Amino acid sequence: MQLHGDDRETKARTNRLFGESSPYLLQHAHNPVEWYPWGEESLQKAKSENRPIFLSIGYSACHWCHVMAHESFEDEEIAKIMNENFINIKVDREERPDIDDIYQRVSQLAIGTGGWPLSVFLTPDQKPFYVGTYFPKYGRYGMPGFGTILSQLAEAYKTKKQEITSATAEFLQALEHSAKDVQQPHGVILDRSILDEAAVGLLHMSDPVYGGFGQAPKFPNPSNLLFLLRCYDISGLNRYKDFVMFTADKMAAGGIHDQIGGGFARYSTDQKWLVPHFEKMLYDNALLVQVYAELYQISGDEKYLDVVEKTLEYVRREMMSPENGFYSAQDADSEGEEGKFYVWSKQEIFNSLGDETIASIFCEYYGVGQAGNFEGKNILNIRSSFADLSLRFSRPPEMLKRIIKDASSRLFEIREKRIKPGRDDKILTAWNGLMISGFAKGFRVTNNKHYLEIAKNTIEFIESRVTGNNGRLYRTFKDGISKLNAYLDDYAFYVNALLDVFELDSNPIYLEKAIKYTDFMLQHFWDPVDRTLYFTSDDHEQLIVRTKSLYDLAIPSGNSVAASDLLRLYHLTQKNDYLEKAEQIMKAGATSSAENPFGFGQLLMAIYLYVKKPIEITVRTTDNIGEGQKMARWISKQFMPNAITVIVENQSQLSQLQEYPFLSGTNSAKTNQTDYAVICRDFTCSVPIYSLSSLQEQIKSV
Repeated sequence: MQLHGDDRETKARTNRLFGESSPYLLQHAHNPVEWYPWGEESLQKAKSENRPIFLSIGYSACHWCHVMAHESFEDEEIAKIMNENFINIKVDREERPDIDDIYQRVSQLAIGTGGWPLSVFLTPDQKPFYVGTYFPKYGRYGMPGFGTILSQLAEAYKTKKQEITSATAEFLQALEHSAKDVQQPHGVILDRSILDEAAVGLLHMSDPVYGGFGQAPKFPNPSNLLFLLRCYDISGLNRYKDFVMFTADKMAAGGIHDQIGGGFARYSTDQKWLVPHFEKMLYDNALLVQVYAELYQISGDEKYLDVVEKTLEYVRREMMSPENGFYSAQDADSEGEEGKFYVWSKQEIFNSLGDETIASIFCEYYGVGQAGNFEGKNILNIRSSFADLSLRFSRPPEMLKRIIKDASSRLFEIREKRIKPGRDDKILTAWNGLMISGFAKGFRVTNNKHYLEIAKNTIEFIESRVTGNNGRLYRTFKDGISKLNAYLDDYAFYVNALLDVFELDSNPIYLEKAIKYTDFMLQHFWDPVDRTLYFTSDDHEQLIVRTKSLYDLAIPSGNSVAASDLLRLYHLTQKNDYLEKAEQIMKAGATSSAENPFGFGQLLMAIYLYVKKPIEITVRTTDNIGEGQKMARWISKQFMPNAITVIVENQSQLSQLQEYPFLSGTNSAKTNQTDYAVICRDFTCSVPIYSLSSLQEQIKSV
């Protein structure tokens, strides 16, 4: 491609983002805006020159971030105003969720909403005095133009110091109050009534027509769906399971699900899951794999298994690095257009498939029309059942399934030749933890050993490339470099992943690492006053507040995942401190989770595990065909969300694990046989169980 003069000049011009690793920051490295990364240089410059800071927070796959960049940050006139009046700082919210969390709270306090791009104006000491999200270049629909805002705020900072000081004081007072985001528990009892109240409340928020929660935009909210499945388990009430199945079916059939390539987009812009915001995030796909895997465990319906396998294949194909880490996201845009990679014209499908009847069947199944359903093109979404297609085209359903599968494969091959959306290739520890758990869950329901190998390889990558000394994890890895001390999410999600893999592979190293990182987390993140965990460690960069949260946002709450980790580790180690701190976290959020369950799915899952109490199952197996292996495979395919399972495959593992209390039942088992299981609950263990049928009977009775 030849560059014209202006393009060459733009490419040649760089700002201080040019040396950064974040793909989002690098997207702005050639802007005429004199951007700085967040750091000592930019913050000191603001202080020494007494200039306000314009803080812009976003992420690489964010569509409206791109729009604001093209409209304003690439505009010479806007850049001139910014450069003359502000110290302009860009932050990748995925690399620095601590900074994002603070100023998203400010946005919520100021305008009642948040999101990205987040646009915040700060005093040189980081105190906010004006906040918004996306601003158009020119005013429209009651929104002021960005240039106007810049000029007015630059003038206000010079001439209205009193108003600025007053605004920052109000923000800081409210921010201090919101930063803890926890309640002091008074006489809270962790019992089933919390779960029942929350589950009923969630169903009241549900959409009975299209599934999910609320209207539009609509997010999958996998933590809430997983919690409702646990309510089904503890109550036996089908309505909870049925709602999750209904929602999962609607999502799987909708445009939010990439019908031919696998994977899910971040959210749907409409109520019925048709038109996605096309970006794909690693964390959504990791969590949704677990939803569909559990639905398969409950129902045995192969359609849920298909979604699991398609999603994991998408992640393996598009999101795995050569080092075995997982990349963060794929963009919504390609060639400057949102969704261009994913949509089809009807004529394109007919031309691609050749056979008119096959193309007609495909178009009928996926709702493809001449006019399209998205800007003149078609987002594939399932609109017909195979029974209906069979009546219309006089072919048996099994034949039609093969036709759809073959046609989809053909279109996938053609789509692969298109220019793909941009990919954010930084590797985040927390999100990798979620995806390790996703592959571990995939192994449970498929017995595809490749999935377990991927999970173990990613752990090996993190241990070798994304860790420091003294139990320290780093947040992000890119281009061979790890940096930024890890946050609570990184520790909690990664410990959860280590425990998930340990249950399947019982290599003592996974349990030892989980204990090591948990102890580090408790040492450096624990607040002994509120008895919950801060988002940042005690030796982290000092920001204007140190936040904590029990509330699930785009990803689950680190405190809530940590509570589950601590419960599991207590049952594996019998270390009372783990149980006490888990109870304290759960009590801090119990009242809020019952009264306003929408943001507390993850905490409610921890409370479920505590209330129902885990059953501990140890299986000894020595080969791939013996009774031990049969028991291990059967257990993995069961929906038992309160089970802590350890599958021990060799004698060396068994001897290394004998120091841990969870093996006490196995140790005391008087048996000469090598394949057996032991079930423990409430510190009481069964006699050795030698057959699958006996195990099944025992499980029914606990």
